[in-house]
Amino acid sequence: MLKDAYRACKAALTAGGVEDAAFEARCMLEHLTGYSRSAQLAHSSDAFTQQAALDEMVRRRLLHEPLQYILGSWEFFGIPLCVGEGVLIPRDDTEVVLNLCLSGLKNQHDARGIDLCAGSGAIAIALALHAGIQMTAVELSDKAFYFLEKNINNLGAAVTAVRGDILRCHEDFADGAFDLIVSNPPYIRSGEIDSLQTEVQFEPRMALDGGSSGYDFYKAIVRNWSRKLKKGGMLAFELGEGQADTVRAMMAAQGFADIRTADDLGGIHRAIIGTML
Repeated sequence: MLKDAYRACKAALTAGGVEDAAFEARCMLEHLTGYSRSAQLAHSSDAFTQQAALDEMVRRRLLHEPLQYILGSWEFFGIPLCVGEGVLIPRDDTEVVLNLCLSGLKNQHDARGIDLCAGSGAIAIALALHAGIQMTAVELSDKAFYFLEKNINNLGAAVTAVRGDILRCHEDFADGAFDLIVSNPPYIRSGEIDSLQTEVQFEPRMALDGGSSGYDFYKAIVRNWSRKLKKGGMLAFELGEGQADTVRAMMAAQGFADIRTADDLGGIHRAIIGTML
């Protein structure tokens, strides 16, 4: 029965050290049965015929493969996104920078934005769907680009996917072309990546590694992309812990004003936005 499968799955995950075993067991069963986590209670006595598939999911999870990769999809800002090996997993923290952008775009019509280091397309797609603006999403990795295009097509979002290296492809875009530039760039120091939790080690290093200081991409974007903004256009970043003051100084030196930060639920300055004068 379904309830027996759930209990066994939860027990195996708990024994394997999975922190929120109950939640993850429910997610796995939702994926296999189509029953929401709440609906599983009403169907707890139903026959369960996918034990082999569940066992394989548990096996992968006990090897510390991220749950999101195992499920093949994850929700961001209420939007279901396909994810898998080779693409950064969308996280709730990224909603902080998204909300800053949505606030800045209020009452703007026919705005154009660009998402640099777009990954799965989480930010670009959410902005296109919720702010109604035309987005461009730039991503270098072939694997991540596959998920970017797949998510755009699945959701019918007004996003143009561009394969490119944001450290070099700025010359492909006209100066003054955008009302918004947004990025969740790699921002972890190179020397810290190997000490991250095992699950994060499954994610692409190129989406994590911000260079020896963690600021390589911030510096390059502020230096090379700022002129791609219209006067009054906005630049927004997701931030790593402790990076707000340094990125604020970079932006101010480049001519940005009205620079504001926003905190995540842990009180960390997780996002920053400024306006080009």
